Amino acid sequence: MKSVFVAAAVCLGFYALPAGAQEPKANCKNPQTQMEMNICSQRDFDAADKALNAQYQTTRKAMKNWDADSSADLKGAEDALVKAQRAWVAYRDAQCISTGFQAHGGSMEPMLISGCQADLTRKRSAELKELTEAMGN
Repeated sequence: MKSVFVAAAVCLGFYALPAGAQEPKANCKNPQTQMEMNICSQRDFDAADKALNAQYQTTRKAMKNWDADSSADLKGAEDALVKAQRAWVAYRDAQCISTGFQAHGGSMEPMLISGCQADLTRKRSAELKELTEAMGN
């Protein structure tokens, strides 16, 4: 658990800017420095996470509709999804922290972690979309 907080601090550390300061500029089409690569990788994860959150809400609504249309003994789809999503987030974060150990303590570690998070997050979004479609939505 401690490592999750450490990784979060590492990932968010370069975003801890003084009040009124702007985020450093980065050319994400052709990043040249490790700092730019780290920033761009974090932006990529942020975009993937935003898309995941939107897809999760759509899937959760589909599961809620399933529950509403089901008899009492068949309900529980929404609860199962929530439980699965919480477990998945814990898995993703732990998996990506371990991926970051390839450059543990180095300037590349945040990029490895956020890159891993972005990749797994996009895959999870696709899984949730498939689940939504399988539920008839």
